[in-house]
Amino acid sequence: MAVLGPNRYGKAETRVVRVTRHGDAHRIKDLTVSTSLSGDMTEVHLSGDNSAVLPTDTQKNTVFAFAKKHGVGAIEDFALLLARHFADSQPAIHHARVAVEEHAWERNGAFGHSFVRAGREVRTCVAHYDGTTAWVVSGLRDLVVLNTTNSEFWGFAKDEYTTLPETRDRVLATAVDVAWRHADASQDVTQDWDKTYENARAALLAAFADTYSLSLQQTLYAMGTRVLAECPGVCEVRLSLPNKHHFLVDLAPFGLDNDGEVFFAADRPYGLIEGTVLREDAPAAGPAWE
Repeated sequence: MAVLGPNRYGKAETRVVRVTRHGDAHRIKDLTVSTSLSGDMTEVHLSGDNSAVLPTDTQKNTVFAFAKKHGVGAIEDFALLLARHFADSQPAIHHARVAVEEHAWERNGAFGHSFVRAGREVRTCVAHYDGTTAWVVSGLRDLVVLNTTNSEFWGFAKDEYTTLPETRDRVLATAVDVAWRHADASQDVTQDWDKTYENARAALLAAFADTYSLSLQQTLYAMGTRVLAECPGVCEVRLSLPNKHHFLVDLAPFGLDNDGEVFFAADRPYGLIEGTVLREDAPAAGPAWE
């Protein structure tokens, strides 16, 4: 006997670019939006009855229409707007999940109409809404950072397969992938999503720079703790930090010394350090991380 388990469907990676024109000073919002809907979907799976299904093409069109009708400010607001629309307008939909990635552009000199794709990280968010309660997780990925010193790694466990030497001074580099959960995403609570993002980003960078690191795990905890300290509305931080190894190159065969100046940057394999830092009184996460 087979039974239908949890399921959802939606439109993945709708690319939408919204240009706002104020005279000669234009502004760009470049997004990738993914929608997922769940609810009373038994019959479509068991008998092919599509009466409860809002087509994924309609979901895509809604993204474009809302970008025109409502504009695009903070991506969290746009994600919540879409999620609430889908769950509130469709009786069969009991839960909507909207994930948004923002791709940054910078002005090209003094020209108000010309832009260059920024080399910054990608800003992210995921919003859930079930008709009553909203959950929002914000974050970023590919924030590449590097410290040329103030990092050690020694005293680790060893066995017969250990070849890694201990070090009292190393390059520490990573590409930060982080998400933070907001404690309250209700409609009656005013949120400055952009300010929280900038504060969290600044906290991550500061903690990475000024933590004398004995391990990447220690740095991870310091970064998560700093975000909680600087962002009162954030209750949980999840980080994934790949260790971008930099190995000192042996230049002795060429008759050269290498006093911590020339390194080989290895892209794989790499250590991957993951962890969560949260407030002791953090509310239950519900579906926020799904």
